Amino acid sequence: METSELLKRVRKIEIKSRGLTNQIFSGQYHSAFKGRGMAFSEVREYNYGDDIRSIDWNVTARFDHPYVKIFEEERELTVMLLIDVSGSNSFGTRQMLKVEKITEIAAVLAFSAIQNNDKVGVIFFSDRIEKFITPKKGTSHILRIIRELVDFRPQSQLTDLSEPLRFLTNAIKKRCTAFLITDFIDTNFRDAIKIASRKHDLVGVRIVDKRETEIPPVGLLKLRDFESNKTFWVDTSGKEFQEAHKQRWQQHEKMLHDIFVKSRMDVATVGTDEDFIKPLIKLFKKRESRF
Repeated sequence: METSELLKRVRKIEIKSRGLTNQIFSGQYHSAFKGRGMAFSEVREYNYGDDIRSIDWNVTARFDHPYVKIFEEERELTVMLLIDVSGSNSFGTRQMLKVEKITEIAAVLAFSAIQNNDKVGVIFFSDRIEKFITPKKGTSHILRIIRELVDFRPQSQLTDLSEPLRFLTNAIKKRCTAFLITDFIDTNFRDAIKIASRKHDLVGVRIVDKRETEIPPVGLLKLRDFESNKTFWVDTSGKEFQEAHKQRWQQHEKMLHDIFVKSRMDVATVGTDEDFIKPLIKLFKKRESRF
């Protein structure tokens, strides 16, 4: 992509993301993904009514007078965006390709995090870790992330969701909120997500296209697998094909649902032909009610 075209696209996404963040997501994000830890702040003299469990016995012994520890809620978060850049995201039969929808959602989440004074990092992945951007604050950092989102070219077209989850577990030591943004075509990540969800707050953003769930009976159709790059012909008008496709998709949905429930992972599903605002706000409100 030419530099001028890249800058134009970056600017367009920046303007849209800032607007959505300021108008819609700012308050929702803050309450849905607020810090949950408690950090030690200071000690002070014991006052009547203080919880005796908060007494600092070392300081009390030193001054021969009771002192208590004061804690403050940790508001600052580290937000990680785990972004699928595999070949399947080049698919899209409605308004946008999956990769375009992923770019917009990731940009809005990044701006929301920065506005909340959180650090933001990114893991681009396929069936390997394609790129890791260390969590930082600041507008210039966000613009770098958007430039990468717009112009990133992966080395592999395949997908392995266990790779970014394992990397997240090993690379990010402190508990963070991690958005896994993908189409969840791969389901071989049960063990990795189980381990990662114990350490981090995992949130899924699933991108789907209507033609994945339902293929119209239009006769012979040439299809291509964007990950393997193989092409094949199918008779979409055949009852056997329609029934087999329906069963495969239902099994896939059931398997994903089981994984999400067991890992206690909140998930928003966004269609390529759908505005992502409503699904994200619904997700935020669901989380807000629990905290």
